[in-house]
Amino acid sequence: MVTKPQESDGSLAEGQAISERVERFVREVVIPYEKDGRRDAHGPTDALAQELKQKAREHGVLTPHILPDGRHLSHRETAIVLRAAGLSPLGPLAVNVAAPDEGNMFLLGRVAQPEQKRRFLDPLVSGRARSAFLMTEPAAEGGAGSDPSMMLTTARPDGNHWVVNGRKAFITGIAGASIGIIMAKSEEGATMFLVDLPMEGIRIERVLDTIDSSMPGGHAVVVLDNVRIPADQMLGQSGEGFKYAQVRLAPARLTHCMRWLGAATRAQEIATAYAVKRHAFGKPLIDHEGVGFKLADNLIELKQCELMIDWCAGVLDSGQPGTVESSMAKVSVSEALFRIADRCVQVMGGTGVTGDTIVEQVFREVRAFRLYDGPTEVHQWSLAKKIKRDTLAALGDR
Repeated sequence: MVTKPQESDGSLAEGQAISERVERFVREVVIPYEKDGRRDAHGPTDALAQELKQKAREHGVLTPHILPDGRHLSHRETAIVLRAAGLSPLGPLAVNVAAPDEGNMFLLGRVAQPEQKRRFLDPLVSGRARSAFLMTEPAAEGGAGSDPSMMLTTARPDGNHWVVNGRKAFITGIAGASIGIIMAKSEEGATMFLVDLPMEGIRIERVLDTIDSSMPGGHAVVVLDNVRIPADQMLGQSGEGFKYAQVRLAPARLTHCMRWLGAATRAQEIATAYAVKRHAFGKPLIDHEGVGFKLADNLIELKQCELMIDWCAGVLDSGQPGTVESSMAKVSVSEALFRIADRCVQVMGGTGVTGDTIVEQVFREVRAFRLYDGPTEVHQWSLAKKIKRDTLAALGDR
């Protein structure tokens, strides 16, 4: 059964107050850690992540979208909080609103049974555990990617257990995670299971080298070899996995937009400061139209992204699934943020492609964001199908 967690009944003022605390924490505490050397090729180490989470805990901003009494902020309130967290690539990790944990918390809050919440959700909310969502499969084997109906990973009952076999790919953060949500195909259809990690039968084959570098554990190829999962660790009902995935998907698309809007906002701040201070040909760079106009375009598109996110969040807050609206927002925002980050790099010239600022990282991360939770083209294809379907239905009514 899908249940709706109790949400904040306050106005946006409650979320605004929380976002201001989060922004102050990110700017004053987190940003100085951006030069911290505790990183590998795939992202910050867990030691750095735990230190930042402890700082957030001490400042009262850990998991800020879930209130102490268990209420969730509304989607519109969450938007301004996650945007504040995103002002640093380390911010979402520090305040415990990073992917995939934030989306997994949302899903478990909606679907998990009380004992499952105690065992799997509470450690995530407290920031003492990381999680992974195992759905995508290797393309070379014809497995599920943008089309989850192609899933090859199988689940078969065996007494009071289920046995899962298959391979997964691009599994974010599984190296070092202690909680996993596995999607497999039973006779009834797609089914989700909760597991503790590490676990016998679950093996990380390799961690991929990717363009982004903000997520601990990176993105891995994982082998599932006769993984025995107790039946009471099934999430919801057998065959209902796609329905539960939709519960997670629309909000997760939007929270990606929220976090990366914060990152692009920060990139704009850095590029603007550079353009104001740097001189060329007898005047500040910003006074050259080729530079100033780029920053003006960024300002316009940042506001458009903010409004698109707020609109879609309002749809979700109304209780509607928001599937179409989140597709529209994901395409619009991810494409705009990439243009914004690209302009910031261009404005800063050589400095923009160095690690001297986070601008080059934001550029890389936002480029990857155009693929997260479905490539732009998949969403456009889905929207085009809806346009065709609605148009044919309207013409048939005449």
